[in-house]
Amino acid sequence: MLDFYARRPRMTACLGTGAATLAAITVLSAAPAAQAAPPTPVSAATARTYLAGLTVKAEGSSDGYSRDKFPHWITQSGTCNTRETVLKRDGSNVQTGSDCAATSGSWYSAYDGATWTASGDVDIDHIVPLSEAWKSGASGWTTAKRQSLANDLTRPQLIAVTDNVNQAKGDKDPAEWMPPRAAYACTYLRMYVQVKHYYDLSVDSAEKSAIQSKLSGC
Repeated sequence: MLDFYARRPRMTACLGTGAATLAAITVLSAAPAAQAAPPTPVSAATARTYLAGLTVKAEGSSDGYSRDKFPHWITQSGTCNTRETVLKRDGSNVQTGSDCAATSGSWYSAYDGATWTASGDVDIDHIVPLSEAWKSGASGWTTAKRQSLANDLTRPQLIAVTDNVNQAKGDKDPAEWMPPRAAYACTYLRMYVQVKHYYDLSVDSAEKSAIQSKLSGC
């Protein structure tokens, strides 16, 4: 399943010459200078070392998998849950209501270079998808450990991105999907490998080969 809040399907508006500026319409731009971000991942060299140490085995079964087995979004502070915390962390000039829900701000999606001004157009992506984690070893974890992975703010496991892009990723690993914005590829792989290393998750041979090849150019 996908890492997003359920919403009605939405068509992404295309900007043409003279198009009116509307909230929630994609604006392609460079990342704002004040933009926050997930924790900085390990270096490419360290990621290559981590990757070499990961257990390589065939991907496990998805039998028994449910997102409910990775409880999220949990309360982080006061009335703020993990999603709301990441939205505030990754956004610019984010204002929130008394319930901690974002009422205004902007969010730059590093995956595709789009900027959004409505939090409903932003998903919080799990860098290592929960289903992927399940098939890579998390099926044998305690619920508490799965909850830690699903809400991890310490490792680079969570990031605010364009909802449609996150939905296109689904539960795919780097052999099957990479961010469409090529400039973010190395950062994404460093994040992915760091999380797999920290949680001692395995990789399948195609997954390792794809990561290894793409990391070599970082």
